[in-house]
Amino acid sequence: MEYIFTLKYRLTKQDTDTDELIECLGEAGCDDALIGIGQPGRLALEFTREAEDARHALHSALADVKKAVPTARLIEVTPDIVGLTDAAEMVGMSRQNLRKLMVANSETFPDPIHEGSASLWHLSEILAWLDTRGSYALERSVMDIASAALQVNLLKQTQRQLPEYDQELEELVS
Repeated sequence: MEYIFTLKYRLTKQDTDTDELIECLGEAGCDDALIGIGQPGRLALEFTREAEDARHALHSALADVKKAVPTARLIEVTPDIVGLTDAAEMVGMSRQNLRKLMVANSETFPDPIHEGSASLWHLSEILAWLDTRGSYALERSVMDIASAALQVNLLKQTQRQLPEYDQELEELVS
């Protein structure tokens, strides 16, 4: 199956030679990615990768980039964090329609990870919720890669755990 996802990285000062960077990525197996290097110190790779499942697609791409640019630090994997507009686009509906569903089903619609003037959700949670409703034609590859992206991003966040982390706090927020 084919999976489309983006890996975003922070580069070090030693990774500034664009031509060398592109060559190393190609040699490492990233020839199925569009490479974005517009912002200094950043690298974005939009992969269209064939694999047996989303996890293998994502893991192999992460390994290939690590081989090519070992000093690069992963910032984010997408698709994962989305607003209603992005989520609606991915499932082929209007933002207004998705908002109506959210309001009408406020008890079961996934909680946002950030609530404000622009609220944000994990795409995989919205897709899973829509899937349980059964009346939406959702692409399995998008659902799978969104779930895999969420797992990687959550792992990255847990690695940022503060030293003063405490068990009592975990019990209060769960």
